Amino acid sequence: QVQLVESGGGLVQAGDSLRLSCTASGRTTAMGWFRQAPGREREFVATITTSGGITYYADSMKGRFAISRDNAKNTVYLQMNSLKPEDTAAYYCAAGTVYAYGSRWYSQAGNYDYWGQGTQVTVSS
Repeated sequence: QVQLVESGGGLVQAGDSLRLSCTASGRTTAMGWFRQAPGREREFVATITTSGGITYYADSMKGRFAISRDNAKNTVYLQMNSLKPEDTAAYYCAAGTVYAYGSRWYSQAGNYDYWGQGTQVTVSS
């Protein structure tokens, strides 16, 4: 069983930046982020693989969001820049334990084995 502990959410103004962190208690093959706004489905944000550091992004997140990881700390980061009110959501860390390839696979929430409890990001206009 792998536990994921997230941090870094908060209330910011439009145009600000935030960095989310997620630390895993065990071995994973990839870690990423999803988000869910009230009344909406959970949405893929980005993922990074443990081996090779391959990154995958939702098209709408490219350019403003950047995912990175520190394997020594078993931690993944999501740097979010130029935040907009529509970025307001609960952000969930997810971890997979299966080796896979491709954005189509990693964008599916069902392909992740472990989830964090979520951290709220609120962007005011």
